[in-house]
Amino acid sequence: MNYVSLIVFCLGLFLSQEKLNAQPNIVFIYADDWGWGDLSCHGSKWLKTPNIDKLASEGIDFQQFNVLNPVCSPSRVAALTGRYPSRFGINSVFYAKRKGPEQPDWLDVRAPTTARFLQEAGYHTGHYGKWHMGHKDDSPKVTAYGFDEAAIYHGRGEKIRDSKIADSAVAYIKRNKNKPFFLNVWIHESHTAHAPSHKAKKLWENETDAQRKIYGAVISDGDLKVGKVLKALDDAGIADNTIVVFSSDNGPERTSTNKGRENKWGSYYSIGETAGFRGRKRSLYEGGVRVPFIVRWPGHTPKGINNRSTVISAVDLLPTFCEAAGVTVPESAACDGESLLAAFNGDTIKRTRPLFWLHTGANSLPNKWPRLAVREGDWKLVSNFDGSKMELHNMKTDAFEKTENDLSKKQPELASRLFQMVSTWYKELPKTVDPSCLSAK
Repeated sequence: MNYVSLIVFCLGLFLSQEKLNAQPNIVFIYADDWGWGDLSCHGSKWLKTPNIDKLASEGIDFQQFNVLNPVCSPSRVAALTGRYPSRFGINSVFYAKRKGPEQPDWLDVRAPTTARFLQEAGYHTGHYGKWHMGHKDDSPKVTAYGFDEAAIYHGRGEKIRDSKIADSAVAYIKRNKNKPFFLNVWIHESHTAHAPSHKAKKLWENETDAQRKIYGAVISDGDLKVGKVLKALDDAGIADNTIVVFSSDNGPERTSTNKGRENKWGSYYSIGETAGFRGRKRSLYEGGVRVPFIVRWPGHTPKGINNRSTVISAVDLLPTFCEAAGVTVPESAACDGESLLAAFNGDTIKRTRPLFWLHTGANSLPNKWPRLAVREGDWKLVSNFDGSKMELHNMKTDAFEKTENDLSKKQPELASRLFQMVSTWYKELPKTVDPSCLSAK
């Protein structure tokens, strides 16, 4: 090799390394049943979340983020694939013991996934924690969806206990700190059964209210896990080149004093908070689908910003993460979302696409409604299937969707147009299940 060739070769290596270094790591922390109001930085008067609050102070707190279903399985499908879960016939929790429309036993392994696209672009990909997108004996392993390694529960593959999720994520970060990686850290908190750690219980030992005592400790456990992951990024020296996202798969569980796992503390259903948003888990009102969404990306996200105007949803994550990584999403992915990377960079932007919801599972509300919902701009309509019952709310002036503020009768043309939009979308959804996604057992 002559001198000029050597220079060209070395320059190529340098530029390749520069491109590699420019690709940010992505850590997606996804909580379970964690309400919008379950953060002290969201105004909780009694819950304490210092690590998540710190994350928010170092990045952007997006206050209009929606998941695309109010229960975990379909919500997670949307977050992973960039498509409405209904496109895959997934409209409720997998394997729930109730009558209703048939749905597949697992997410189609051919579905587009953020992990697969980033893996193909040279990222190392990992998933630790809950899966819940198929866990029958003959369902695909989690690694079939684009993950190089995974340890999960509610899924098929190497198993992990919820108490070990953060420690496994820390070990993953240590192993992969010298290459770009995409890591899902999908924690258990605040889903029941509640079994807080000794460390978290010590923080709440002086609380006299039994429900607050256990739920507060559970939230503390989740916050401590977030803190472990953030410290691991600092210790590895890669925090400045890592996008960290904290969110939740749906709103908080209904409140009850039912006890579960044997434990002197008991195991109560959630007393999680929606901060005034109507509905909870299993509801298409905002309390069921509006959840925390905090993003920190040093050098990109401004610090300590509350973004109250940009509407982001779970189907936007795949295109946004891919653009951040410099990865082009193929048209065949047919994303329902759009890249909102500019919002991650601090710009105030508006989404260009409407959002649609369908939920067919159990619902604690009377008459099992709403079943359909659509949001376009500031307007949101919820309805039953035939449109005989609907409500129209302006999210800018009535985000709490109070019954007395229903505008469907005052603006019938707008309500009718939005109902036609969601009805057309609903009619286009698959009505039969792909046999390749059904268990033979």
